[in-house]
Amino acid sequence: MRSRRRPSSELPQPQDKAAAVEQMFDEIAPRYDLLNRLLTFRFDTRWRRRAVAALGLAPGETVIDVACGTGDLCNELEAAGLRAIGVDFSAGMLAEATTHAPLLRSDALDLGIRGDSLDGATCGFALRNFAELWSFFAELARVLRPGARVAMLEVAEPPNPLLRVGHRLYFGKVVPTVGSLLSSRSAYRYLPESVAYLPPTPELARQIADAGFGDIKHETLSGGIAQLITATRVS
Repeated sequence: MRSRRRPSSELPQPQDKAAAVEQMFDEIAPRYDLLNRLLTFRFDTRWRRRAVAALGLAPGETVIDVACGTGDLCNELEAAGLRAIGVDFSAGMLAEATTHAPLLRSDALDLGIRGDSLDGATCGFALRNFAELWSFFAELARVLRPGARVAMLEVAEPPNPLLRVGHRLYFGKVVPTVGSLLSSRSAYRYLPESVAYLPPTPELARQIADAGFGDIKHETLSGGIAQLITATRVS
């Protein structure tokens, strides 16, 4: 995916981003799952299953889900026989959690977990919310053992021009309108606009590699409206 838009002046600046994102997710937590299912037509459940399958880990191995929200990916990990640990810095999201996995309130850039101790990591639709992407990848590399696997989901824009126009209309107009009716207009206006924070795919892959990962693969999902990035922690 290529980032075609510059961050607008309405998006939080780097020095304010962490606090603004935390406040936003605290606010929308009570109806977050409902809106995810509604606005993605339940495609989000398929994407999470695909991410877990792409890890290729054996049952019983331990996976950290960073920016776990209410625990949807944790539930998918445990359904696959993996041991999940959820981490999020939004107290509101953790309070609404629907998972039995252990949860930890922590910053994605400082997970507070022993180094080289985990078999895998997932992250669902949160890369654009982090203040520093490279620092996040470096922190993942620190806590994962050599050979550990990573699967990260993010939004994307379809490569097909016609689909891209329709997607921008839906993501930029319909999503904020529905969000304003059921939750927070400002939050669901931020979510589409925050795509501008994502670097182009080659730059994203370079940052992941520089942090200590190899076998980096990029896959588009559902016609290009979402993307899956996988990688392996090198020794």
